[in-house]
Parts: sequence; C-alpha cells; structure tokens
Amino acid sequence: MARYLQQLLDAKEPMFSTTLRQLESMTGNKGVDVAYIADITTRAHAVMRRLGLDPGDTTEIELYRALNAHAGDRELYSNTDDVGLSYAGRVISFNYDDIRENATRTYEQRTTMHMKCQLQHGLMARYVAADGDDEVTIEELVSQAGMDVCDMTDYHEHKVQEGLDGQKKPPYVLCIGDIFTDVFIKLLEDEARIDTDEDGSKRLSLPFGSKPPYEKADVVTSVGPSPNAGVSCARLGLRVGMMSWLGDDQVAQDSIQYMTSEKIDTTPLIKQKNTPSNTYYVLRYGADRTILVKNEAYDYRWKEPATTPDWIYLSLISSDSWHLHQDMLEYLGAHSDIKLAFQPGTFHFKWGVEKLKKIYERSYIVVMNREEAVEVIGGSYDDVRGLADGLHELGPTVVVITDGPNGSYALHDNTLYKVPNYPDPAPPLDRTGAGDAFASTIVAALALGETIDTALTWAPINSMSVVQQLGAQAGLLPRAEVEKYINNAPDWYKAEEVRE
Repeated sequence: MARYLQQLLDAKEPMFSTTLRQLESMTGNKGVDVAYIADITTRAHAVMRRLGLDPGDTTEIELYRALNAHAGDRELYSNTDDVGLSYAGRVISFNYDDIRENATRTYEQRTTMHMKCQLQHGLMARYVAADGDDEVTIEELVSQAGMDVCDMTDYHEHKVQEGLDGQKKPPYVLCIGDIFTDVFIKLLEDEARIDTDEDGSKRLSLPFGSKPPYEKADVVTSVGPSPNAGVSCARLGLRVGMMSWLGDDQVAQDSIQYMTSEKIDTTPLIKQKNTPSNTYYVLRYGADRTILVKNEAYDYRWKEPATTPDWIYLSLISSDSWHLHQDMLEYLGAHSDIKLAFQPGTFHFKWGVEKLKKIYERSYIVVMNREEAVEVIGGSYDDVRGLADGLHELGPTVVVITDGPNGSYALHDNTLYKVPNYPDPAPPLDRTGAGDAFASTIVAALALGETIDTALTWAPINSMSVVQQLGAQAGLLPRAEVEKYINNAPDWYKAEEVRE
C-alpha cells in the first residue's frame, strides 16, 4: 500500500515508506493507509461505472479520454478531489480541477497536481483522526515524507481563492459548535404510545421493566446544528471549515472521515484525549422524535483558523464554552470584515440577552423560531413585526424568524418579508434538522451574494427535502437541485413583503 500511495503522490523514497511506517506505529498499526487506498479505489471505480467503463478492463488512455470528455460535469467529480489511479506508476487524476486543465492537454502533458495536494491533506487528516493526540508530530512527519507536493496552508488559503476560469472562489464559512453521533431507534407504534398529562404536556411511554421490540436502529455521524450547517453550506457551493470538539474514539475518526468526504476542512477540529465523543439516542415515533442527550466535557478553547473565514456560523454549543465566545469576539474585533451568523442553541437562550449582548451586536444575521424570539425579547407572540424589530434592535442586520407550518419571516432594511413552506411531496419521514437546513441555507445564499428574498425561497426547499429522509443531512441539496425546485414551484411560492 505504501508503494501505491507513493506512486499517486510521486513521493521520494525511502523517506515516504519510512514515514508511513512511523505513522502506522503511532496509530497502533490500524492500517490507515490500506483503508485509504481501498476508499480511493472504490470512489474511482464508482465514477468509471457511471461513465460506462469496466474498472477491470479499461486502459489508462481510455480512462483519461473518458474523464476529459466529461470535464464540464462537476457533479460527477463531487467526491473525488483526492482520487487517482496508478497504471504501473502512470497516474490518472479524478480531481475536477485537474480534469478541467487536462481537457486541453495530451495524455503526456496531463497534470495531477490538485489531486496530489488533496491526497496529501487527506492522508494527514486520516492519521490525525486515528490518533489526534499527536497532531503536531503527524503534521511534521507528513511534511517530511518526501512528497513535496504543496504547502497545505498555502493551498487552502490561496489556491482556492481563484478558479481556473479566473473567477473568485466561493466564500469560506467557519462553522462553530458541538458535534454528535445520532443513534436513531425506530419504535414500533403498537409498542409505544403518547400520553398527555393534566397540564397538556405529552410523554412518550413504553412498558416499564419490559423488553419492547423496536423496528430498527440507524447510526448517523457528524450531526448537530453546526455540522448540519457545514454540510448544507458545502453542498450549496461554499468552502467550509468545522471548529468542533471530539473525543479520541472510533466515533471521532468516523466523523472526521465523513466530513472530509463532504469537502469540509477539518483542520479546525479539536480532539481531546481520554474523552468519548458526544452520542445522542433518538427515539423515533412516527415523524417525531425524543432525544436522549449527554454532553461530554471538553476544553473549549479558541483555535486560530488557518484560513481566515469570510463568515463565522455559530450555533449549539455547551455551557462550558463561554471563554471561547469571548475569544471569538476578540478575533472578530481584529477582523471587522468577517460576518457572523448566529443560530442560538439551548445554552445561548439560557444565558440570556445581557450575557450575549456583544454577540447579538456583532451578528450580521440571527435565525430562531417564533417561540425563541419571544423568549429572547419578551414581546408578544402575536406581533411578528414587533418580535423582528426587537431582535433587530439588539444589533443584527438581518433577522429571520421561523414559524413552523405558517412559513417564515425575515426583516432587512426595515422591510419584513414572509415566505410559505415549500409543499411536501410526501408526508415527512423525520423532522430532525429541518430548522438547521433552513437557517444554514439562508446564510449560504447570502454568502453567495443572493438577495434576502431569494435566500428566503431557497431555505424552505432544503427543509422540505431534509424531512423526507432520515437524519439531518441526507436530504441536503446542492444548489442546482434547489434551483430546479424553484423553477418548478407553484405560482404562490415566493417571498412577499408584509404590509402593515
């Protein structure tokens, strides 16, 4: 496996093989290199099959020509930034940027530079995921492994700024917040029931002291408002980094590998030794869910991002993170051009307006539901305009208030807009993450330069798509799909000004 990776990276020997042996030893000989090559090969063969090629009977020239013939199909190469195949040392890149450049080149003139850089980054990320306690040592080893491909900080900071067509690359959004793994347990509706207390509150009931069967269990990694927002923004075309906190277990490794596959920059992530990663248990009854939560204790420290973000997206995070909020404000004070998007989480509401006064003042946009808006400013539930004005007075330029089945509102430039929900094609399967999809899609649209009324029409589409699938991320759409829904929307689906 070392030989195959060495060929893909054109790395110098014996430095590369020696480095891999050191990395494997540091990570308990988990076979990270073997697993990575298997993953790369699987993704390469999947693209080949979509092109009608037989992976076992395709020459390098045939593959090269087929890839170049589809140089305009970005979606085809959406998951192959770090993918290449070696034909006896002659490497073919599946990286979209390489393919775009190779479309006008002969086979002998081909480039694999972009793939190599992504592969170098991916290799380091996987070893860090396997043993994050030695991140600095791993970075040093990788930098001395004879690859000499690119400086990764420079690649992520500068290369991505300009596209091959000379157009500026999309903004970089740094998402900050806790990350979880959700274990979804689908309850049998004839084994569980919903009871209503005298005060009208509802409870999920199961027979006490028994062993009720359940329908199935599904594990969904890397979720939570901030990682949900990160995946949403990445699929919509933004560059995304994730600042979150993980333990040093297999859950953490799976999370990092998953986010890397979603094109999320995981270098801002922090892994904590001798600590488990957050795991929630989601009891599903119909389309609703009851979530059993346990937040692990992490050392929430600010980590200076290697890439200066254009936006910071702050959402659900532990009550132990107040010092991090202060450090973030200090960082924002030194970078006045960064826009802050604030989707408050549980502890933000518990902290209250006074404690978060500077956060609201620094926010460009805040997103919350109608009940939360009442909790924040203490206004009348029936006065949406008053709630929006009250939030605006705290400092944000844009205020978004969601209102469940009644649609959503946004206040900008003293104009209040309302948009209805996009019609569901079928009854919702799972409502997990609908609010996160809505909030993040508005932020993504604004970051991409869309107007507030356009952003408002994007958001319900992603929410509608999310509730049709299990978990908070499976239904998140790329921009092209969102625009298809808009083009096929009924005439009444549009954002309109609310006139008083």
